[in-house]
Amino acid sequence: MDPQEHRAAIAAEGERVAAVPPEALGAPVAACPGWDTERLVGHVGRVHRWATAFLAAGPEGDPGEQIGPVPHPPPGAAVLPWYRESVAGLLAELDRHDPAAEALSFAGPTTVAFWFRRQAHEVSVHRWDAEEATAPGRAAPVAPGLAADGIDEWLGFFAPRFLAMVGGPPAALVGASVHLHCTDDGLPDGAGEWLLRLVPGGCEVTRAHAKGDAALRGPASDLLLAVWHRRSLDTLDVVGDATRARQVLDLVHVT
Repeated sequence: MDPQEHRAAIAAEGERVAAVPPEALGAPVAACPGWDTERLVGHVGRVHRWATAFLAAGPEGDPGEQIGPVPHPPPGAAVLPWYRESVAGLLAELDRHDPAAEALSFAGPTTVAFWFRRQAHEVSVHRWDAEEATAPGRAAPVAPGLAADGIDEWLGFFAPRFLAMVGGPPAALVGASVHLHCTDDGLPDGAGEWLLRLVPGGCEVTRAHAKGDAALRGPASDLLLAVWHRRSLDTLDVVGDATRARQVLDLVHVT
């Protein structure tokens, strides 16, 4: 996906978050224990404002001085128009920058395109959370292309980053591998298949069809929700060692 496709996803998914019925703001969010939908909407709005602050600070900015604490949302139904302002502000800030331009991020120097992508996936997964909380079993799936790109981000950015932060996988899992395979029609050639292999200190990811200890097959949305611990592997077609696959995915829990 390119940055403009990510921008369109932020706008569309953000509109769906803003459309949460006010009477449903007290619904519990299963994926975020202790949260209700009001807190979820406020969280996503704060993340949008946080990303906006990084972009506004510029590539030479100081996160400690220029970004600072992000304001908390207002309580109750007022969180919904506040969220709408948050996503509108993010989009306006993104539009002020060339996606290829240098930018600051929580992971160090990057480009503005990083924020287009990161915010698209932040809001798409949490939009699903909100819909699943307010209408259990009826949340709309994440669009296939967006979901496949989200899996690619999880594998290429979050999995290695998190594993490095905890000192790598335990010795017993070094060498374990999982193949992920999206079954959706219409994905671009070369998209939708990966092999994740654990190595000392982290992991290696290959974007190709390859055999692993286990293969996880299913629609891209279901695979995305599984790696983000929203869906059980029981909802996927699992070939091979399901226990091994669970052990590998359970190593990465990003909060």
